[in-house]
Amino acid sequence: MTPVVHLEHVNVTYGRQPALRDVSATFPAGAVGLLGRNGAGKSTLLKTLLGFLRPEGGQMQVLGLDVRRSPLAIRARLGYMPESDAQIPGMNAVTFVAYCGALSGLPASDAMQRAHEVLYYVGLGEARYRNLDTYSTGMKQRIKLAQALVHDPDLLFLDEPTNGMDPKGRDDMLALIRDISHEKGINLILSSHLLPDVEDTCDHVIVLDKGAVAAAGPIATLKEHGSRVFELRVKGEAAAFRAALVAQGIEPADGTGDVMRLFVPEACTAQSLFQLAAQHGLQVRHLRAGVPTLEDVFARVVGHDA
Repeated sequence: MTPVVHLEHVNVTYGRQPALRDVSATFPAGAVGLLGRNGAGKSTLLKTLLGFLRPEGGQMQVLGLDVRRSPLAIRARLGYMPESDAQIPGMNAVTFVAYCGALSGLPASDAMQRAHEVLYYVGLGEARYRNLDTYSTGMKQRIKLAQALVHDPDLLFLDEPTNGMDPKGRDDMLALIRDISHEKGINLILSSHLLPDVEDTCDHVIVLDKGAVAAAGPIATLKEHGSRVFELRVKGEAAAFRAALVAQGIEPADGTGDVMRLFVPEACTAQSLFQLAAQHGLQVRHLRAGVPTLEDVFARVVGHDA
């Protein structure tokens, strides 16, 4: 399928500080996660694709249109849920969402009708006449999603959509995102530093680290590629053992409690781990094969302190 976003050698700086460094990436149709630590360049990339920031170099296409030449045509087909709140004080929800629809080119009557529909869809139907100033953090996240959907976009940019939400609200928001992409068929790019959010909703991921692409591809493929995963707990001083693991091409990462997660090459067996532990005077208390996760992929390409 035709990609919804394509970038070649894009560079963006803030003063002398590089924010995006030679970014080349292709975002396929469907649900794509834009993953990275806070400050990795995720929001900068979205704002650059929207035409709000001008890159120093490189080529960008969104929905087949050149970002430099057609920023307004692109924005007309996009829905953007920003990370920060952007409500207009004093408005109620339905008036605000209808206003956003009108700004996107909908006739006033159609904008109002769509505002009612999307507010019910995101779970704010009963609160649609309330002043936005009275909304909770979770409700404000939902109103941002509603205004991004009101004009029926071809592509959604969702920037940290679960910020500040309680566990129930977060689960509901992720369920909405899954429904939007998998049932409603709307392409979306979900920018987040929360790995479970991306793994729960997306099929493909682009990982940014310090403004550069660290990994990209289908999540299932990235999890299967490369090392196997073992969970290991040993009794004794493990510092020298960790150094020995690295020397053997085994990457240790912190797990839960005193359990280490090890990225193990195919040539390494469980018996090899027992032998290596014994050589360092350690007793293996727990060893089992783990199920690879997106967190393992992230730790492998970005670093274990992520």
